[in-house]
Amino acid sequence: MNSWAEVAIPPLAERFVIPPLKIFETAHRSLRPIAKKDKYRIYVCGITPYDATHLGHANTYLAFDLINRYLLATGSEVLFVQNITDIDDPLLERANRDGVDWHDLATSQIDLFRSDMVALHVIPPAHYIGAVEAIPLVIDAISALELSKTVYKVAEDFYFQVRSDPDFGTRSHLSEKEMLEIFSQRGGDPQRAGKRDPLDALLWLAQREGEPGWDSKYGVGRPGWHIECCAIALGYLNIDPNQPTSIDIQGGGSDLIFPHHEMSAAQGKAMNGREFAEFYIHAGMIGLDGEKMSKSKGNLVFVSQLLKEGVDPMAIRIALMSSHYRKDHMWKQADLHSAQALLSDLRIALSRMEVAPTDHVITEIISALSQDLDTPLALSALQNWIVATNKGGSGGQPGELSRAIDALLGIAI
Repeated sequence: MNSWAEVAIPPLAERFVIPPLKIFETAHRSLRPIAKKDKYRIYVCGITPYDATHLGHANTYLAFDLINRYLLATGSEVLFVQNITDIDDPLLERANRDGVDWHDLATSQIDLFRSDMVALHVIPPAHYIGAVEAIPLVIDAISALELSKTVYKVAEDFYFQVRSDPDFGTRSHLSEKEMLEIFSQRGGDPQRAGKRDPLDALLWLAQREGEPGWDSKYGVGRPGWHIECCAIALGYLNIDPNQPTSIDIQGGGSDLIFPHHEMSAAQGKAMNGREFAEFYIHAGMIGLDGEKMSKSKGNLVFVSQLLKEGVDPMAIRIALMSSHYRKDHMWKQADLHSAQALLSDLRIALSRMEVAPTDHVITEIISALSQDLDTPLALSALQNWIVATNKGGSGGQPGELSRAIDALLGIAI
């Protein structure tokens, strides 16, 4: 599957020091520095394309875009892979509800997602992989799990024994009761008869009447959700056999901590004997009118709709970055108005011949981002610089600051 258009990233002057990125890691529940490496391997879970792209999605992909930009600024290579779950129950249900072909629905929403990411100035992944095109990888992954004797059959479907991973549950820190409740809410089937453990994860679903299926050694069917991401990550991230973990970062929204990331990690570990990721990183949820923004609630604010209304995509980016990426927060129209004002003031200030000193502003932005992507602090540094410039400050280099803002914050002036 094609990714979206490349993003040009301006270089930072060598005099600016980029410290290690300290980031909140879910499994350890603490800030941890990401050690300097020549190459980082990042996998971020994509959307299920039956609606795209709401602000909750945008918040997640902006957070990992910031991580990508920061690691690139250190001079390292970043191999970034993202999937798209272009076959799953919610997609089929929406297509059936609306009386459209599921493939046509997925294609239209994938195209819309790509255009939204281009507008938001998000760096494209090196590999953008759909679940359907990854089916051969999924079959290979299930075969590897069979060798580890962690696969069993229920009727014509195949399951993975999650308890085969002695660390199962340690990444999400949930009680058994919490896991069962969340699993049932997020696509799981804990009540299914014949399962050895209620939490065991579906690997291969045999074709149901009226649903699509693909031929395989496990019969005609389609992949389970968790094995899809595990197989794509291990298949496209060029795993280094000398590293203790398969990949560096597994990321997504906080609603993926369990069951998705916990189960993907357990499967990956069963396949090669190594912890799946060194860092599990998650972005917060966006709400509206006091409730989490979700498709099931029907309270979504779409990026594409805001763009149709004439909202500058850089204002959307700033509005989302005005709250910390890990913080659950409510979307307010006032946030967008404030972001539009800041963007306008910033463009005016950067267009001047004489501006306040800029080196310390760039240093403050770098410092803020290095501490768990503190974008509110970074934006505050820009606001202070605008005030100083409007008061007649001089000695700065507006072009260099503009390039730094683009490279680090992804705000294209």
